[in-house]
Amino acid sequence: MSPKSQAARGHQVGDYRGVWGSRTHLGKRKDLRNDPARYAGRGDDVKAVLWDFGGVITTSPFDAFAEYERRSGLEPGFIRALNATNPDSNAWALLERGEITLDEFAPLFEAEAARAGGTLSAPEVLSALDGEIRPEMVEALRRCHERLRTGLLTNNFASMEATSKDSVAEHFDVVIESSKVGLRKPEAAFYQLACDRLGVSPCEAVFLDDLGINLKPARAMGMATIKVSDPATAIAELEALVGFELR
Repeated sequence: MSPKSQAARGHQVGDYRGVWGSRTHLGKRKDLRNDPARYAGRGDDVKAVLWDFGGVITTSPFDAFAEYERRSGLEPGFIRALNATNPDSNAWALLERGEITLDEFAPLFEAEAARAGGTLSAPEVLSALDGEIRPEMVEALRRCHERLRTGLLTNNFASMEATSKDSVAEHFDVVIESSKVGLRKPEAAFYQLACDRLGVSPCEAVFLDDLGINLKPARAMGMATIKVSDPATAIAELEALVGFELR
């Protein structure tokens, strides 16, 4: 099945690794790599746009995590702090790389929580990852797909083929899932794999993510990066980079 025909929902972990951070120039020159003004009128330089899923195409799960922590009597930020501990080898990381199953994940994750002084239900935490689709981001994605190559880079733990959000997935030329390739953001090889499959160099790509830790390695490789907090602001920044309207 081609990436464009894959359904793009599944349990998208949304790349909430670790703290769930620029390249510097010589001398004292200001680094304008991600200043939209620097890229205005340079749309021909951009060949591909790479997208995170959770927190970009969909709403962020952080609010749901906070609500779960409140209901469960956990300290605010407990879940994010838990995943910041041993971020490359904890249960969350193993699940995202497809090294353990969901059944194996639950007791490991709950044991990590217990060692950190909390009690939680792994399935309930995972259910908080199902964010709402942002229509304005889908429209921006659709317009990018009409003129540029597009890729989805997602840290996930379930096959995207098993669910149905074709209205989103059809706008991607390439879908890179951590659970299938055994790599995850922010590993540089994950981004390089996406560029290789799209047939572009990193300096020809823009990457959108809601976590700075995931943007830092992409930026170091030469990509223009956009941190998504407010969708409207992110779309405006992307318009300046690609050189055409996205709304």
